[in-house]
Amino acid sequence: MSLEAHRDEGRGTIAFAVITISDTRFGPADKGGAYLVERLTGAGHRVAFRETVRDERDEIEAAVRRAVADREVELVLTTGGTGIAPRDVTYDTLRGMLDSEIPGFGELFRWLSYRDIGSATILSRALGGLLAGKVVLALPGSPKALALALDEIVLKEAGHLVSQSRGAKR
Repeated sequence: MSLEAHRDEGRGTIAFAVITISDTRFGPADKGGAYLVERLTGAGHRVAFRETVRDERDEIEAAVRRAVADREVELVLTTGGTGIAPRDVTYDTLRGMLDSEIPGFGELFRWLSYRDIGSATILSRALGGLLAGKVVLALPGSPKALALALDEIVLKEAGHLVSQSRGAKR
């Protein structure tokens, strides 16, 4: 596929799920989730599913499965819980759920993040993969990190990711 065709594939409205994972950021305190919704809709996309859950394995798994099962949702974004603190179980939970990983997502996010935060980027466990034929991307909770992920990766590749995932096993 040519670069031009690849970029054309990224155009159009995509229905996203946004799941905030936090023990402390609910309602107005959920700056990461609010930021994602604002940016996605501002870019012409739709948020078809929105939920906030605590950083608990069962809650994360249930919310992600609900999002993936929603027929409208084409791409799932989670925000929060990707650090290395003992309470951050998002990475391990999602990694155990995914049918397959997209290792380049986390690798690219950390590489880009290095420009801004240097070696502290090793603390990020951003993750991407496929679950039931849909792309799931686990993003940090900080709006600055979310801006980086959206601007440099997600908004540029969402159309292509969705197109390719439709050929994945459902």
